Amino acid sequence: MSEEALPESWVVWNDEPDGRCILAYRPDVFDTRQFPPECLPTIYLAQGTPNRPPQERRATDSWYLKFYLEPDVTLSETPRFPTRDEAFDAAVELAAEFARGDVDYRACYQVPREAYLDRLDELTGRDA
Repeated sequence: MSEEALPESWVVWNDEPDGRCILAYRPDVFDTRQFPPECLPTIYLAQGTPNRPPQERRATDSWYLKFYLEPDVTLSETPRFPTRDEAFDAAVELAAEFARGDVDYRACYQVPREAYLDRLDELTGRDA
């Protein structure tokens, strides 16, 4: 896993050897002053579906991605991959799409928070 492969706006937040990896978007601005820290966009890469207990996750050979916009707001897809490296490559591409403003995160909200989403649009370049 190489942080150099990530778009500039993303960082590796946590990387367990041969295990779960968490990517975070702009932790420098999700700091309570500019953006709420609980809204830090994160991409989880895990063996097994991310909402399972760790002992159940490791029982599968598949790797999954889950993109969280907030604790209760996620992209609807949970792509599956045969290897961790393939899942990481897909996570990097998803991170790049988000950074370019190519991810329709507004569609994930049942109750849109317009002021927050407008600011996120500015941050990701979607308002251009």
